[in-house]
Amino acid sequence: MSRYGTGSVTGIFGYASRQFQPLSRSVFVQQGLANVTDPRDLAARGFALTASPTEAAQAAEKMLRRRFSWANEGDATALVALGGDGFMLQTLHAMLADGSPRPVFGMNRGTVGFLMNEWRLDRLGERLDGAKRIKVAPLAMTATTIDGEVLTNPAINEVSLLRETRQTAKIEICVNGRVVLPELVADGVLVATPAGSTAYNLSANGPILPLAARMLALTPISPFRPRRWSGAILPDDVNIQFRVLEAPNRPVSAVADQFEVRDVATVGVRLDRSVELTLLFDPEHALDERIAMEQFAT
Repeated sequence: MSRYGTGSVTGIFGYASRQFQPLSRSVFVQQGLANVTDPRDLAARGFALTASPTEAAQAAEKMLRRRFSWANEGDATALVALGGDGFMLQTLHAMLADGSPRPVFGMNRGTVGFLMNEWRLDRLGERLDGAKRIKVAPLAMTATTIDGEVLTNPAINEVSLLRETRQTAKIEICVNGRVVLPELVADGVLVATPAGSTAYNLSANGPILPLAARMLALTPISPFRPRRWSGAILPDDVNIQFRVLEAPNRPVSAVADQFEVRDVATVGVRLDRSVELTLLFDPEHALDERIAMEQFAT
């Protein structure tokens, strides 16, 4: 990850000095908004509000709209998103699709909320002024179906290959053009970013990757053969290629976060550093600290 200067809060694992920069310096000063003093005028700070359609998120949105003024989403330079991790991923993917990534400060009105901040109304303007930013790069998935159709999609958490029927999948794995595993017999396999290493990857017994690590997790899903292969940690500049063996008889789907391609023949995965997404966090609940502490969860 790049270094973003000083003015950071260092957690017990010491990652923050490399990962965070106060939003007030990086956005407000550049846009001449550093002197905004009305804590209720979030429109002047460039923030728009978006919310999940769930009942909890919609109720929270009504409260925030009554208490604060907001910019129109089309004119905003940053977003406050209300919902859970799924809604955060939807919001980030929507920005990738329209080519206008903006910083996002999430507040949890969902279930887990690993990518979100705590839901509370008090001093929201101050929290946004002092928010710390994390930049993450998505994976780029290129999937070719057995019919020859080529589909591409980004993934912020992981790209996973999954069997479509009761039969196990058989998958060949190549890294930078070299066959590293001629045949994996399993329910599937996934590639996870550090930001996504505590999601599906962790459920599949994959490794937790510190956010500062320039690594990707390659993790089998319920492997049958090789029995002792538990996956690999790879540099994040590699190109990973999967080839589905016996594809017509053992169909496999490829999923980039929430985007699914069925009946794939080959799938390529790489980290796309030409794109950066920015997540905003309260300094005391920064994402890198959460990821690091997951290694000690009981």
